[in-house]
Amino acid sequence: MWIMEGKMLPSPVEVPHARRRTQRGFTLIELITVVTIVAILAAIATPYFRDFILGQRIRAAGYEIVSALIYARSEAIKRNSGVTVAAATGGWQNGWTVTSGAITLSQHEALQGLTMTGPVAGLVYNGNGRLAATISPFGISAANSSAPQRCINVDLSGLPSSQAGSC
Repeated sequence: MWIMEGKMLPSPVEVPHARRRTQRGFTLIELITVVTIVAILAAIATPYFRDFILGQRIRAAGYEIVSALIYARSEAIKRNSGVTVAAATGGWQNGWTVTSGAITLSQHEALQGLTMTGPVAGLVYNGNGRLAATISPFGISAANSSAPQRCINVDLSGLPSSQAGSC
């Protein structure tokens, strides 16, 4: 009880403090801001991501031809006879085959979206695993891209090597 001017007043009703609810989630403004920032970053990164993917495809194609050349060399030594690696009709970017005489040892598919140059007449491994003659290097690139090119050289001993850059 309270006393005021000599009168006794009933004690004020105790109102329990209203607990404030804690906010959960995001406001619409925050959500729109984050989505806008993500969209801007994606727009900036997309061209670089495209070149990255093309660079990886070029590298994979380079490793694929190196693998085919190593396989052809191995087969030439194993068979002690000549093994030929030749471009498919229309050029190296349309695929290539590895043959020993009339026997096709392996056949590789076309490289979609990539340009590949190489020795016009193909190359022949002797029975000792060496090349019959010097050859021009293989070059792999993608049109309209800043992705790094790939160059595959084959020395006279028959061993291929792959490095970034033009031939």
